[in-house]
Amino acid sequence: MRYIETELIKEKVQETLVKINFEFDEGYIKVLENAFMREEAALGKEVLKDLLENAKIALNEKIPICQDTGMVNVYIELGQDVTLKGRPLHEAVNEAVKGAYKENYLRPSIVEDPISRKNTGDNTPAIIHFELVSGEKVTIFILAKGGGSEQICHVGMLSPHQGIEGVKEFVLSVVKEAGPNPCPPVILGVGIGGNFDYVAYLAKKALLRSWGERHPDPFYADIELELISRINELGLGPGGLGGKFYVLDVRVATYPTHIAQLPVAVAFNCNAFRIGKIEI
Repeated sequence: MRYIETELIKEKVQETLVKINFEFDEGYIKVLENAFMREEAALGKEVLKDLLENAKIALNEKIPICQDTGMVNVYIELGQDVTLKGRPLHEAVNEAVKGAYKENYLRPSIVEDPISRKNTGDNTPAIIHFELVSGEKVTIFILAKGGGSEQICHVGMLSPHQGIEGVKEFVLSVVKEAGPNPCPPVILGVGIGGNFDYVAYLAKKALLRSWGERHPDPFYADIELELISRINELGLGPGGLGGKFYVLDVRVATYPTHIAQLPVAVAFNCNAFRIGKIEI
C-alpha cells in the first residue's frame, strides 16, 4: 500500500495547468511544423505559420496560447493500492485550478449556473473523471479545452444496420457542418460504442492519446487513417480557409454496446491543443 498526499497532487496539477496554457508539447509543435512544410494553399500555410509564431510568443513572453484558456478537464487513473491522505481529491484539484488561473491571470470562463450565467471568477469547477486501475500509481491527464471546439462536438445514436460506413459518414457530416468554427487545424476524438453518455467520454478521452499512437485493433487503426485522409480531402484547410490540413489526427476509442445501438461521438479540439500528463 502506498500513501500519497493530495496536497502533492494539487501542486502537480497547478504546475501542469500553468505550463500547458503557455507552452505546447514538443510532439504537437513537430506536427504543426510538418503540416506547415506540406501545406500548399497560400492562406492555409499562412494560418499554420501564424500558429507557430503564436506558440513562440506565448512561450517566450508568458502570454496565454489563446485568450480562451478553456474549461479544465481532468482524467484521474487511481491505482487501487494507493491510499490518499489529506483533503478530498476533487477539492485538491479544484484548488489547483483556482490557483493556476487566478495567480497567472488566465481568463476565468466558467459560470456557476448555465442559465443565470454568473462567473465563478476562478475557472472552477473542473470536469473530473476518476478511474480505478491496478497498481500503486496515480496518473492524471489534463486537457484545457476551449469553448469554441467544445460547442461543435456531437453525439449520434445510429442504428446498428448503418455499420462502419454509417459511422464514417456521420463523422464527415459533423466536420462539414462544423467548417471553420472549431478553429482548425483540429484533432478529432471519435467514440464508438457504449451508450449515450459513455460514448462522449470515449471521444474526449481519445484526445489524450500520444502522437503517432493508433488504435490497438488494426481495423480501427485503418479507420483513423481513412478518416484523416477523407476529411482533409474536403479541402477545408487550416482556419477553414482552404488547404490540406483541416485535421491533424483522428483518434478512435471503442467499447462494447447494446444489440440495438450504435452510439457515435465526435469530439473536436481546436489548434490550441493544451494537454498535460502527470505520474505520481
